Amino acid sequence: MLEAVTDQTSRSIGVTRVYHIAVYFDVPSERREEFIAAALEDGRNSAKDEPGTVRFELIEDAEQANRFYLNEAYEDADAFDVHVKGPHFARFFEIIEEFADGPTWLIKGNRIEDSVRA
Repeated sequence: MLEAVTDQTSRSIGVTRVYHIAVYFDVPSERREEFIAAALEDGRNSAKDEPGTVRFELIEDAEQANRFYLNEAYEDADAFDVHVKGPHFARFFEIIEEFADGPTWLIKGNRIEDSVRA
């Protein structure tokens, strides 16, 4: 009930809410190319097949060469749930589960934009 009220209030004052997640994985150096290929494939296929996917980015850490971040955005939490239950997510984890350490969660939540522009 509170969530529904919050969503209605957000819409009425012009606030856009997008669901964001950010995680990182540590990958052995000898498997980094395999990880990169799997993550990029997941991102491409998710963007193509899951309409609620807004952004899917793979980022290499500037200081730790074998740490990778996934920075993703979805129309809402339900769209993220569709992604998690989908075949691309499952395939990604099937490939990396033997060697990648993660995911370590950094962000999980809704962006709140200021409707007042300077």
